[in-house]
Order: sequence, then C-alpha cells, then structure tokens
Amino acid sequence: MSGLRERKKERTRRAISEAAIALFLEHGFDQVSVADVAAAAEVSKPTLFSYFPTKEDLVVHRFADHQDQAADVVRHRPAGESVLDALHRDFLDGLARHDPITGLNDHPAVLAFGELARSTPSLTARAAEYLARAERSLADALFEAPDLAPPRALTAPLLAAQLTATQRVLAEHNWHRIRDDGQTADELHFEAVTNADHAFELLARGYAADVSGAPWPS
Repeated sequence: MSGLRERKKERTRRAISEAAIALFLEHGFDQVSVADVAAAAEVSKPTLFSYFPTKEDLVVHRFADHQDQAADVVRHRPAGESVLDALHRDFLDGLARHDPITGLNDHPAVLAFGELARSTPSLTARAAEYLARAERSLADALFEAPDLAPPRALTAPLLAAQLTATQRVLAEHNWHRIRDDGQTADELHFEAVTNADHAFELLARGYAADVSGAPWPS
C-alpha cells in the first residue's frame, strides 16, 4: 500500500505543478495567486503547501529534482573513473537525450519555462538556493572521493563550485543559442559537445592529479 500511496502523492504533486506552470505561463507569475493554483489543481491551499512550501517552489522544484544528481554521479562512478571524467560523461549523456537541465532542448514548452524562470526575480533567487544546495551536495561527495587532492576541506568546495558553475554556464549558453540564435537542439548538439569537452578540459588541467590518478604530495 505504501507504494500506491507514494505514486498517488507523486501524481498529485505533478498535477499541482503542471496547473501552476500553465497559469504562470499564460498570465505571469506575479499575476497568479496560490489560491488560483489550488483552484485549478482542485486541491486546498493547505494541501498545496504540503507539497510545495513556497509559491516559487511550484516552478523551481524541477531544479530541486536535480540537486543531488552530480553527487550521485560521483558516488556511483565506476572504479577507476575520475570525478571529472564521471561528471563530464554525465553531462554528455544529458546532451544526448536533450535533458532540459543542459539547456539543449528546443521544445516550446521548455523554452517558455526557461524564460519564466529567468525573467522572474523571485524565481531566479529561489533557483539560486537550489543551485547552492546542489553545490554543497557535490562538495560532500567530492570530500569522500579517494582521488581528491588535499587539503580535502578546501579542495572539495573549490572543485564543486567550479563544476557547478561550469555546467550552469554551458547550459545557459546552449539555451541562449537556441532561443536567441534560432538553432535547433539537433543542429547545436555537436557544438554543445565540443564546448563541454573544452570546459572539462580546462577543469582537468587544474586538477591534473585527480584526472590521472597520480598521488598528491602530502
């Protein structure tokens, strides 16, 4: 029964979010109230807030769904694969499947969602909170990695910050190339892969010992 309850809760959560985003896209985030969303989703306001603590979370929970992804990649990478190689591979996999988190998705609904999230200050601020949590989660996973350069307490957050920023910049670049320059995701794929390769190569040069597996001096 617990599995059935969880599936029902997930369906309710998805329905509330989809109703909210449809209203926000049609009328604007600031013009739609939480009461409007609850009515559209046919739930009470207390029920809505039990799934989404803030109005902004109705939109940016999609970022929250990814906040532990990089940490999970680091923790579950194959033996012998460096942290940079693992995250590079994961980003390329995301590009290949046109994951919206990589910016390489030209579906009109995805582009409209991106415009909403980027053009609404309160959503941008809330998304930044999730990004900061993702960075901390990655730093924790990196601290546990046996091939991380000492001092771990400094190297882990430094590398996490650089990796998080790198992926964000790549995604922003892809999104703008599609929205502003009229590229399709398929047309842009080779360029996006080339840019990702370049970005991770720059990171690898700074963390050469992590990539090669060579021991660091104590």
